[in-house]
This record gives sequence, C-alpha cells and structure tokens, in this order.
Amino acid sequence: MKIQHKLFLLFISFSLLAIHLPAQKRNNTRKSAKKSSAAVTNAAKKSEDQVAISADTAAPKVVVITSAFKPYLKNAAKVNFTAATPVIDSTKIPVTYKIPYQNLFFSYQPVTIKPLALAFDTSFDWHNDLYIKVGAGNFSSIYGEAGFSFGDGKNSITNLKGNFSTATGHLPSQQAAKWGIDVVSIFHTAGNNEWTAHPYYKSATQYYYGYQPANLPYAKDQLEQRFNTVGMELGLQNKAPNAYGITYHPQVHFVRFTDTKENQESNIIIKAPIKKSFGSIYALNLEMVADLSNTDIPLIPNPYHFKNNLIYVNPAIQFTTPNMRLNLGIRPTWDNQQYSTLPDITVEAKIPGTNLMLEAGWKGYYQKNTLRSLAGYNPWIGALNNLENTKIREQYAGFKIATGEHFSYQASVSFLQLNNQPLFLNNGIDGKSFSVLFEPEMKAFRLHGEANYTFQETISIMAGVTYSQYSSLVVNEKAWGLPPLEATGSLKWKILKDLQVKADLFVFDGNPYKTVGALNYQKTGAFADCNLGAEFTVLPKLNIWLQMNNIFNTTYQRWNQYPVLGAQVLAGVVYSFR
Repeated sequence: MKIQHKLFLLFISFSLLAIHLPAQKRNNTRKSAKKSSAAVTNAAKKSEDQVAISADTAAPKVVVITSAFKPYLKNAAKVNFTAATPVIDSTKIPVTYKIPYQNLFFSYQPVTIKPLALAFDTSFDWHNDLYIKVGAGNFSSIYGEAGFSFGDGKNSITNLKGNFSTATGHLPSQQAAKWGIDVVSIFHTAGNNEWTAHPYYKSATQYYYGYQPANLPYAKDQLEQRFNTVGMELGLQNKAPNAYGITYHPQVHFVRFTDTKENQESNIIIKAPIKKSFGSIYALNLEMVADLSNTDIPLIPNPYHFKNNLIYVNPAIQFTTPNMRLNLGIRPTWDNQQYSTLPDITVEAKIPGTNLMLEAGWKGYYQKNTLRSLAGYNPWIGALNNLENTKIREQYAGFKIATGEHFSYQASVSFLQLNNQPLFLNNGIDGKSFSVLFEPEMKAFRLHGEANYTFQETISIMAGVTYSQYSSLVVNEKAWGLPPLEATGSLKWKILKDLQVKADLFVFDGNPYKTVGALNYQKTGAFADCNLGAEFTVLPKLNIWLQMNNIFNTTYQRWNQYPVLGAQVLAGVVYSFR
C-alpha cells in the first residue's frame, strides 16, 4: 500500500506539472527558454531522487557529452609587393629658345654709316698691318692700292689708304684715271670721349668721248674733265651716355671742290646731334644741321655765283619697347631763306610671337645739290646755270622678316612728291655734255625689296631691287637720265681657308633721253653688268688675285652716247708685311 500510494502521488505530481508548465509559459512569455528547461530538469531530478529512494536497487543513468571543437587561427591577409608597369607619357614638354638672328636690318631710308667706339679686350694684342696690292690687265689697265695702320689700339688708331687706277678704251679719248688718299684717325681721351679726324683727297680724270659725229676735230685738252676734292672731317662723341643719360656727336666737315674749267666750290657742314634718354623707353632726340656752300662758275661773259645754304632743326620724341619703336618729330627747314615745316614720323611694330616687323612713315627732307654731288652722279655734266635743292615728301609702308637663322627679307612701297629734282639731258651741237634741268614738281611711285643670306663668315649673299615710276612732270616731258629699274646683288664666299670668291651684279632698265634736235624721246637699252673676282694664298704673306669686270662683254650705255668698256680682266698680287 505504501508503494502504490507513492506511485499515485508521483503520477499526480507529473500531471500537475504538465498542466502548470503551459500556463506558466502563457503568463510569462518574456522568460527565456533556458530558465524553463532548468525548471523541468530540476523537477525530473527530484522525481528521480524520490524513485531512487524507493527503489535504490535500479542502475543509475549516465549522460556522456563529447565535444568535437578544435580551435584554429584564421589565415592572415598578405600584402602583394609586385610592382605595376609605369604608364607611358607621350606628351612633349614645350621648351622655347630665343636665339638672336645674326642678320642686319637696314631701315628704308639709308643713313650715313658712322664708326663706333670699340670696346677693347685687354688680352687682345694689337698689331699694325701693312699691305700693298698691285695688278694689271687689258685696256692698258693698271691698279695699285696700299694700306697702313698705326697706333696702339687703345688710345689711338690711324688707318691710311691710297689707291690708283687707269684704263684706256678703243674709242678716241676713251680714257680715265683715278687716284686718292684717305686717312682716318681715332683718339681716345679722358672722360670717355673720343675724337675722329678724317682728311682725304680724291682726283678723277676722264675725257668727253661721247660726241657725235665721232670725227669732230677736238683737241685732247678741250675734252679733259678733271675733278679734284679735298676734305676734312672732325668729330667728337662720348662712347657711352653720361650720368645724365645724354649722348652727343658734333661734327664739322669742310670740302673744297674744283675742276679743269676753273669751277670752284666750298662747302662746310656743321652737325650737332644730341640725345637725352628718360629710362629705357623714352628719349628726346635733337639734331641741328647747317649745310653752307658757295659755287663759282666762271662762264664768259656772264659768270655765275651760287650761294646755297640749307639749315634745319630736327626735334623728335622716341618711344622704344621690345615690340615697337615710334619716332614723332618735325623738321623746320630753311632752304636759302625759304621756310618749310616737314614731318618726321616713323613707326616700327613687331607682331608678337613672330619675326615679322611692320614699318610705316611720313617723312620730309631735303637733298642738297652741289656741283660736287651732281658731278659724282653724272661725270659728263656741262656748265651749270642754276642750283636748287630737292625737297622730298614721302609716305611709305612695308615689312621686314627673318626666317630661320640666316635669311632676312624686306619690302616696302612708297609715294613721293619731289620738287626741283635734277634731270640730265644731252645738250650742245654734239651732245657730249649734259645739261642739268631742275623739274619744279613731279611725283613718283616706288617699290623696293631686299633679301639677305648669311652663314657665319663663310658665305654672304645680298640682293636688292628698286622700281620707280615717275609722273606728273610740269616742265619736262620725261624724267631724263633717271632709270626706272635698278637691281643689285653681291656674293662673298670663302670656299676654302685660303680661297675666297666674290661677285657683283648690276641690272638697269634703260632711261629716257632725247638727242639734240630730235622731236621724240628715246630710251637706252636695259643691261646687266656682272663682275667676278677671286683671291687665294700661295705663300704666308703673298696672295694672288683675279678680277673680271663686265664678263658679259656688253658695251651698254648708262648715259646716252657713252658706251662702257667691254670685258676687262685684271690680275695681280697682294703682299702683307706683317
């Protein structure tokens, strides 16, 4: 009975537990499943203890828990040190080089070339050179030249040069001779100044051989035409701007000119240019010139005496930048007491990023006409009965450009208005001399171009051409004696160390002329004159030279009735005493 009673109680306990557990879960749903499982386990444990107490002879229940857990470390990530190939950069780095072009650009209006002071290198050893050059050729040609230098090269330099040449053609009285001596001395003084002295003497003799008909009975002394010129130039200049930024170069030039007809002329020229700089951009330029001359023409029975004075002042403001140069000035001028105000405006502008430079200008100036200047242009002039100075007003525009390191070009177009332009027309019965006619007013259209090629000191090529069209003449029918087209070219080529070649080319279109008694004008033929020369060394101090003139052998006429010599060949030697 006791055992049954215990079993009955155990059955009731399990029944109550089964009923109570669901109710407890519904009332407390937020309790964890872990606590519920623990309560069931404890209740089962108590029941088992009670059964064990009642039947301690039963075998105990054993639960064995086996765990298969094995700890391990996760593989670590390793850094990949394999280098990647570099990215190829195909872009080019722009590098700009500015190399100055070794070419000379000449302004449209040519100016007198003036010697500049040389900055002497103290390590340079100055030597005085002496040389003699002699030669001979056909047409009974004789040529002689000599040059000497003196001084120490620092405080004083003196160059002395003399020359002589003669030739006789096949025509009667076709004979000419020239000789002269020229001395240039430069003296350095204290205060960064230098003096320049330039005495010279020139003599040219020729004969009127262009008379028509050719059998006229002239004595040789009646045809002789000899021009003698003696001159002296003195100048003073500072070689660098002084403390006030002023540069100056006063000059005095005296010339005495005579000929076999007892014509005489004295000319004195005084120049006083001064320039004041205001920084590197602005400058004030002032030039004063007095050109005074007296000419005596002893014609019988009415001798002429010409007093020809030309005075002008040229103030100008200059504006200079790397890409532009502007000159604003005027030129008040007194031409034999006749006053004129002439413009002096020029501008040069460089196109940025290029080597192209544009230029334009409006200029007015006078060309001084003297017996010496007219005889230098046409040696066959006759007696003068008048002297006038030529007034020129010019408007021009053009450009100049350098391509590469060796080529340079220049071109311009200009319109000119000329007053008292000298023209040359055959006169007299035989036409052997030329009358000088001053055209009161005329106009001209002019095209000009230049090209240069220079390669170090090996080769140099220069070429230029000028085309002029004259119109609107008032008195004369044509521009007598003025060629409409002039072209020149020169070549200097050092082929070898001891061999040099040079060449010159002159091309002229014919100029209009009119013979005595002719009703219509004519025109001389166009011509080309080419000269070729060479010089090579045979001994350390001895050179041999060869000169060929007019190699085309054309007896053209630059002046009507005066044919030139044909092909002329000269050869000789040059000996240097150093």
